[in-house]
Amino acid sequence: MNAPLDHATQILGTQEALAAALGIKSPSISEWRKRGKVPPERCIAIEQATEGAVTRYELRPDIFGEAPKAAAAIVQLAEREAPSKTEGA
Repeated sequence: MNAPLDHATQILGTQEALAAALGIKSPSISEWRKRGKVPPERCIAIEQATEGAVTRYELRPDIFGEAPKAAAAIVQLAEREAPSKTEGA
């Protein structure tokens, strides 16, 4: 099982849609699931296809390490600055 890969599939709707976004065939993704690892060269493409919702750091922390603290800080800042649902009501 690869939770980040499952999440990427969920975001794009189907495994076939993820494969199409990556320019590969669906059986390749099935193989990644069996092995439990996404090839490092595909991680950035998945990150781009999911618009950053699934990162290379989640997919292969053994290769890319932990997410940079700067990226985490940007996400936190964006969440703080996003208008709340109660504003303007």
